[in-house]
Amino acid sequence: MNDRHDDVPGAPAADRATDWITIPLTADLLRGALDLERTEHGILPHRLPARARAQCADGQLSMAEAQPSGVRLAFRTRATAVELDTLPTKMVYQGAPPRPDGVYDLLVDGRAAGQATVTGGDVLTVDMTTGSAETRPGPVGTARFPGLPDRVKDVEIWLPHNEITQLVALRADAPVEPVPAGGRKVWLHHGSSISQGSNAASPSTTWPALAASLGGVELINLGLGGSALLDPFTARALRDTPADMISVKIGINLVNTDLMRLRAFGPAVHGFLDTIREGHPTAPLLVVSPVLCPIHEDTPGPSAPDFSGLGEGKLRFRAAGDPAERAAGKLTLNVIRDELARLVSRRAADDPNLHYLDGRELYGEADSAELPLPDRLHPDAVTHRRIGERFAALAFAADGPFTTAGRG
Repeated sequence: MNDRHDDVPGAPAADRATDWITIPLTADLLRGALDLERTEHGILPHRLPARARAQCADGQLSMAEAQPSGVRLAFRTRATAVELDTLPTKMVYQGAPPRPDGVYDLLVDGRAAGQATVTGGDVLTVDMTTGSAETRPGPVGTARFPGLPDRVKDVEIWLPHNEITQLVALRADAPVEPVPAGGRKVWLHHGSSISQGSNAASPSTTWPALAASLGGVELINLGLGGSALLDPFTARALRDTPADMISVKIGINLVNTDLMRLRAFGPAVHGFLDTIREGHPTAPLLVVSPVLCPIHEDTPGPSAPDFSGLGEGKLRFRAAGDPAERAAGKLTLNVIRDELARLVSRRAADDPNLHYLDGRELYGEADSAELPLPDRLHPDAVTHRRIGERFAALAFAADGPFTTAGRG
């Protein structure tokens, strides 16, 4: 039930005459989250279910899965003004300039119609030289979207892809209702920080969000920064999430973390795909190898931070491995691409809905020369758009792997 009130505490005087309706934050208004946690402030969207989170205490994973990449509020209304109270968690790196506030994208009938940021929030300060972190609590803030067209329309508010966001309250100046589900097919994607949206300009312009828009599909983004590591609990989350088409982008984080050797890699990929197939036996399943990353093409990990430009806000990375270690089974991106291509080719003989895409078709040598990775690992906003457009053209083309998508 919507609760009407005329005065929002703390709102600017110009806003207080608005005849606001408080909208309950219910699951049917949210898309892209696999779990909603009730907190003392409101609702915290998660992109991994509670069972998966309980099986790994890694801080990087906990942060990444709680950053709501691809998560959005979706509702139908004729409201001309909407407000969303949130409690964000801001990331601050010791010794570096403050990062910009997370962006909230407003879409009206599928088209970009505005942006907002939220000040305040908790502050998580990270010392990258020691790995220590400290959280300082802060106040709730508000994302405001006035001046919407006075007609019935579908509204989406995409939450920041790089900022943990607790939802506290939603208000509008007219009633809202959930957008009926089932209008579009669902694309479920898993990948690394590039898939989560590192260095994208905003949440609806990460490459998966752009590709989904171009493909006319509903996105569930399980891009997990630093955490695309073939974890069994992630495979089970993919298995158990209803979807019409699935893609998994595998490789860069395994090199970043120097997590496994070639002997373990192949069986781990088989197990990951086997688990997905338990829940989606016939859905189109696309395995995507890494995009070009010059520092790790033939040099193993781990990736190590280069702090030389941190004071100017420029964090870069370098490959800390030794190319000679490939003989002992250390992974590089070229080793991973070769193994994935071989593995998928063999499985596809019995699985005609399994496909392979070389990530260098999305971002390769020519792209690197034109648009080098600013920190040597992650693409910028322009490159996110290029990757998204290319993925859509390849995956959703008339003869692409997703054209026969049907839930299964």
